Amino acid sequence: MAQRLENKLAVVMGGGASAPEAGISNGQAVAITYAREGARVIVADLHLEAAEATVRMIRAEGGEAHALQADVSRHDDVKRVIGAAAERWDRLDILHNNVGIEYLGGPVDTPEEAWDRVHDVNLKSVFLACKEAIPLMERHGGGSIINVSSTASLRYAGVPYLAYNSSKAALNHVSRIIARQYAPQQIRCNVVVPGYMDTPHIRTLYRDQTPERFAEIMRERDAKCPMGRQGTCWDVARAALFLASDDAAYVTGTLLMVDGGASI
Repeated sequence: MAQRLENKLAVVMGGGASAPEAGISNGQAVAITYAREGARVIVADLHLEAAEATVRMIRAEGGEAHALQADVSRHDDVKRVIGAAAERWDRLDILHNNVGIEYLGGPVDTPEEAWDRVHDVNLKSVFLACKEAIPLMERHGGGSIINVSSTASLRYAGVPYLAYNSSKAALNHVSRIIARQYAPQQIRCNVVVPGYMDTPHIRTLYRDQTPERFAEIMRERDAKCPMGRQGTCWDVARAALFLASDDAAYVTGTLLMVDGGASI
């Protein structure tokens, strides 16, 4: 059976795990899935050791991957990552923007510097990556950009994460504008929109809770999902794989919900 990304070249921004002891992250799952389907992958992460851990997993399965350290909110770092793809392969087929951070607070209690940092990491990073990647994709007839958002971009979920909600809402629209502008160049831009997910990031957020309270929180999160359970990193990865592959060759500007029906 043919691999869906055979001979494709991919960059995954945020492809490591912030809490490897808690399991596979969304970014890791995506990078591994792309590699399993035949792509050669550059894994970029703020922490080089996190990127290297993902690369080891890929190489252990016989895939090709390379690790780079990058702060995706810094133009020079992003330019270096995309430049590595250009130098190594002279093309780029898939750009996957996975990075996201949050700050707990509304308009009154969110410091200005926290607002700026969240938007730099969640939104400016995508702008910078697209700025560098799109010309490389244009030269070779197209490509696929996949941006990871959140259902928090669509509604208030009961907890004030204003900067996060704002940045992800803007990301949705930025993605649609890019999709429309570059459709003639065969560059597709789509968004994966996860809902409640059981990921290492979530487990890190609640790491200070007692085991009993943590179990209660997870049951509460499960109960908010129409399917009765949270999604996993592999649900996100499979959605991204579809958008990255030629199966989605006529799909652009879409928000692909991966939330078990929670947003309906």
